[in-house]
Amino acid sequence: MSTIVIQNAAIATVDAASTEHATGHVVIEDGRITAVGSGPAPRDIEGARVVDGTGCLATPGLVNTHHHLYQWITRGLAQDAALFGWLVELYPIWARLTEDTLGAAARGGLAWLAKTGCTTSADHHYVFPRDGGDLLGAEIEAAREIGLRFQPTRGSMDRGRSDGGLPPDEVVERLDDILAASQDAITRYHDPSFDSMLRIGLAPCSPFSVSSDLMVQSASLAREHGVRLHTHLAETLDEEKFCLETHGCTPAEYADKLGWLGPDVWLAHCVHLSDAAIRRFADTQTGTAHCASSNARLGSGHARIKDLLAAGAPVGLGVDGAASQESGMLVEELRQAMYVSRLRALSSDPAEALNARAALRLGTAGGARVLGREAEIGSLEVGKLGDVALWDLTGLGHAGIADPVAALVFGPPAPLRLLAVGGRPVVEDGALTTADEDALARACRTAARSLTEVS
Repeated sequence: MSTIVIQNAAIATVDAASTEHATGHVVIEDGRITAVGSGPAPRDIEGARVVDGTGCLATPGLVNTHHHLYQWITRGLAQDAALFGWLVELYPIWARLTEDTLGAAARGGLAWLAKTGCTTSADHHYVFPRDGGDLLGAEIEAAREIGLRFQPTRGSMDRGRSDGGLPPDEVVERLDDILAASQDAITRYHDPSFDSMLRIGLAPCSPFSVSSDLMVQSASLAREHGVRLHTHLAETLDEEKFCLETHGCTPAEYADKLGWLGPDVWLAHCVHLSDAAIRRFADTQTGTAHCASSNARLGSGHARIKDLLAAGAPVGLGVDGAASQESGMLVEELRQAMYVSRLRALSSDPAEALNARAALRLGTAGGARVLGREAEIGSLEVGKLGDVALWDLTGLGHAGIADPVAALVFGPPAPLRLLAVGGRPVVEDGALTTADEDALARACRTAARSLTEVS
C-alpha cells in the first residue's frame, strides 16, 4: 500500500470544529491518515508519492447512504410518473434482472460514483427474481473490482398484489426464504472490522411491499448479529394514505411500533414527517438518507432536513436509484440538498437554511454517522481511514469563485485530481484506475437492452 502526501491544497477537514486550511497537506500511510494541517507536510517520507494539490480542494470522500444500483440500466423510463405509477411501470422490467445484468449495472453505477467523488456507498437491493442467480453476490463483486467501500443491504419484499401490496407477485419472496437469505448474507459477507470494505445490512423494502412480520423478524435477526437496518419510509403522501388505511397510523408511527427506530436504523427519504416524528427520530438517533434529487424527480416533496438536524437526528445524503435520479452524482446532491432547504425556508428566512459547508457535512461526516462509521470515515483526521477526494478547481467552471467550498457546492461538478479509498487511488486526473470505462459503458448498454427490448 503506497504512501500518499497531498501538498498545497485547500483543505476542508469536516471535523467537529469544521477546521479548514487555505493551503495545507494530508498524509496517508498504510491506509490511514497520519497528518493533516496547514503548510507543507511535517516530514519527508521516503518512497512517498507526492501529489501537488495547487488549485484543488481536499475533502473527505463522499458517503452515499442510499442507492439502488440495479436501476443504472433502467434510466430514462417512466419520466413523468410519481412514485407508485413509476414502480408499477418498472416492476415488470426489473423482474427480468439476472446476475449478469445486475453486475453490469452495479459496475457502472459504482464507477460513476467514484468518478464523482464517492468513496463509500450503501446499496438497497430488494428485487430477487426466482431465476436471477446470486444478485447480492454480483454487486458485491462489482464493488470489489471498482474499489469502493461498500455497505449493501439484503433487501426484500413479501407482500405482492394478491396480499394488498404494490409489487407484482412474481417479484416477491416467501418470508422464510428471505430470512434464510438474510442470515446467509451476514454469514458470508459482513466484516465489522475498523477498515472494512464490506458491511451488510438488512432492508425490507417499504411499508407497501412487506409484511409486518418481515419487518419484526428482520429487525430481530439484524440485532442478533449486530448489523444495521434500512428501509424506505414516509416518501410520499400515497404511502402515508396506505399506512393510515392499512395500519391505522402514519409511516413513522408504524416503524416505531415495529421497533424500527433506533441508532442502528437509517431510513430513506423521510419527506413527510410530523413534528412528533422528528422529535422521535432525534430521541432514538434514527438516521435519515436525504435524496433531494429523487424526491424532486418523482414529485414526492421537500424533506424537513434542517428541522431534523436542529433536533439532533443523524442525516446523510443519497443519490437513490438511478431510475429516479439519472445523474447518479452524490456531489450534485450537496447543492440539491442546500437548494431544497432554501426552498423550504422561503416563508421564513433563507439564512436559516443549509449553507455550503452544512451541505458538505451532510455528504461526508453526516453520511458516515448514518452508516455507523463516524469513527472511521467522513472527516480528514489523524487515525481515520485514508478516504480522500481532491477536487480540481482550476478550470473554467470554477474560475473566479474564491471560496473553494462554495466552488465545490455551488459550482458545477468538479473533476477529481485524485480519489483515494484507504490510500488506494481509484480515480486519477478524472479517470477511473480500476476498470475500463468504455467497457463498463458497453456492458451497461447491452444489459439495458436485454431488459427493455423484450418482445
